[in-house]
Amino acid sequence: MTKSSTKAYTDEAKKHGMSFRKQMHGFAYAKWTPQYIKWLRNRTFPNASEKKKEYWSEHYHCKVLPLELAKSIITIDKDIPLQDLEQIIPYSTARELVIKAPTDVVLYECGCREASGNGCSPSRVCMVIGKPFTDVILEYHPDKSHRATTEEALQVLKEEDERGHMHTAWFKDVNLDRFYAICNCCKCCCVGLRAMTVNGLRTIAPSGYVAQRDEEKCSNCGKCAEACPFGAIIFEKKQMTFNWERCMGCGVCNSQCPKDAMTLVRDERKGIPMDVMDIGKLIHKDATAKT
Repeated sequence: MTKSSTKAYTDEAKKHGMSFRKQMHGFAYAKWTPQYIKWLRNRTFPNASEKKKEYWSEHYHCKVLPLELAKSIITIDKDIPLQDLEQIIPYSTARELVIKAPTDVVLYECGCREASGNGCSPSRVCMVIGKPFTDVILEYHPDKSHRATTEEALQVLKEEDERGHMHTAWFKDVNLDRFYAICNCCKCCCVGLRAMTVNGLRTIAPSGYVAQRDEEKCSNCGKCAEACPFGAIIFEKKQMTFNWERCMGCGVCNSQCPKDAMTLVRDERKGIPMDVMDIGKLIHKDATAKT
């Protein structure tokens, strides 16, 4: 018997004109998430041709979120339906933003941490966002997931930030071409990060910010370099070197600096931040103009 969440997903997929093959792809991703991610990590991404790398980057990617922007998604108080996010999500596919207030959040065991074999903990830190995805995960993985309150989700974000993990908003074509999850990524396990830094895929879009150091506060301890997921900070002989191109504006260096010497500053060359509060204001303004 087909589960109700599966029917809800396939009904929406049909409205989007998704082929049966893509529907099955999306179903497999949800039902066998750890196995799917492990296959990507160990087989698909390492062996991908340049053409396949570009394909995967376009169909499965994320936007880096500083902590405050991740928190704003969890606490949004208005519906956010938006298509064609080319300025925010620089990919041709999988870039719709659909959030129904209040945000429906399910905490799910991290498939990347399981696939890596590193055993990083805690592991129930992936945040599935919005129906029908939340219901699918709850129905197929009742032992590995649970619906979270707003307060619990915010606490997970805070604790992951304190651990030096970055927040990312994920989009995938077979997930109705839209945003479906906030991941809290450790640099030792994250398959998306590994795909970019090791396998050469263009999977991660910068937040729209870059790190900036206050030289007067900085004690040259090197903790920022150790924590940076992208290798944007190099610390040698008690001297810090910053690589602007590598910086994705995740804010991990900021959360791990004991002297508060690192901050994030807006940089238009790094794209437009995924700020749902600003998006909400734009939608409200457009709706008012049409009445």
